[in-house]
Amino acid sequence: MKDLDLKEIKERSLKIRERYHQLEQQHHGSEWMVEEDALAFLTDAGLVGRLTMSQQGRWPKGEQTIAELEHKLGECVWWLTILAQRMNLDINEATGKFLTKTENLLE
Repeated sequence: MKDLDLKEIKERSLKIRERYHQLEQQHHGSEWMVEEDALAFLTDAGLVGRLTMSQQGRWPKGEQTIAELEHKLGECVWWLTILAQRMNLDINEATGKFLTKTENLLE
């Protein structure tokens, strides 16, 4: 699989989220609020922790750990992209600012 840049991640993420909004409308009569998206992200981030423990041999999980961990890591990037967009932030700019600030702190 080819490397993705943040622009492509953002574009594809937004298309997927729009489809989920349609499903939310169908099943619940309304789209999730930003807070619900944030809670879903935190749930997935917690699962990354548990799957990491399993991958490192610190929690008995089973054979699917690597595939599940890979999926949840990707899903967390997706959620962060969606959360930034829903709160009128640019994920590229936020990431760039974080990296620059952190690099400067560590120099």
